[in-house]
Amino acid sequence: MNEQGTVGTGHEHEQLGLSNGQVIDMYRYMLLARKFDERNLLLQRAGKINFHVSGIGQETAQVAAAFALDREKDYFLPYYRDYGFVMAVGMTARELMLSTFAKAEDPNSGGRQMPGHFSSKRLRILTGSSPVTTQVPHAVGVALAAKMRKQDIVSYVTFGEGSSNQGDFHEGLNFAGVHKLPVIIMCENNQYAISIPAHKQIGGKVSDRALGYGFPGFRVDGNDALAVYKAVKEARERAIRGEGPTLIEAMMYRLSPHSTSDNDMVYRTKEEVEENWKKDGIARFKAYLINCGIWDEAKDADLQEQVALEIKDATDFADNAPYPKPEETLLHVYADDREEGEKAWQ
Repeated sequence: MNEQGTVGTGHEHEQLGLSNGQVIDMYRYMLLARKFDERNLLLQRAGKINFHVSGIGQETAQVAAAFALDREKDYFLPYYRDYGFVMAVGMTARELMLSTFAKAEDPNSGGRQMPGHFSSKRLRILTGSSPVTTQVPHAVGVALAAKMRKQDIVSYVTFGEGSSNQGDFHEGLNFAGVHKLPVIIMCENNQYAISIPAHKQIGGKVSDRALGYGFPGFRVDGNDALAVYKAVKEARERAIRGEGPTLIEAMMYRLSPHSTSDNDMVYRTKEEVEENWKKDGIARFKAYLINCGIWDEAKDADLQEQVALEIKDATDFADNAPYPKPEETLLHVYADDREEGEKAWQ
């Protein structure tokens, strides 16, 4: 894919160090996240689940970023639309669907949080809270710890463009800039903060705000998987060299409503949404793979079937799983033994 965002005909991924197998795997995760999202929208309309916040239109950048990071070492602080990202770093459709159904076996919060509040000690995914942008200073704290311990890891944090107007964003960036911390700060600019378009909430570019804190900021086409991969990979290399943070603004479009409680046709037109569907990053990446000669429609049909079966399995598994018991409401909230809890902090 070139700078104009058209589909390339060469093997640009090989120039970035990606194998054919890796880019096909990237496409699989994008498709899995999309189908997971679509299934949740149907489940909510059918009354099977209560609420869903969609990330349709943002999967391309999410998955590409995950592949550019060290998924065995780095720490991740995603925001509530990042289904593609958390799947690409290791969360399964079953695990995420358990969260959607608020079941006891949900590894994110045991069915106690809204969907999208991802958490996994195993995968180094730090849970976020409901107030937006609080994950930014948390990511900066993780990066500070990594620097103090002289570890070759980075923390990676995401948020929407509306969040860049919050104080936590600016405080986090300032601290990261002062201490040259190994953190990658990714704004998924999907053009809308719920119902407010970006041009009514932001003066200039989100990426330009990095300059005020002493480190670089870049804007990239979020529908171009390889462009996002390259930007995140270079940001990670820069952080590991001790050169500090990078702010990346990935431009994309939220193709679905803000959430299942939102009527997006109140603040945007059907024509606007349809026009942006033509720029969908997943379709573009599929076309790129075909143009490279490593993918075709027959393989795509097989993958679509595999993904559909995986989503069905996850849905059935979560639907039949038990809900948390009332007597377990405070499980994992307080230490079982006060003395043991105090020892843990000594």
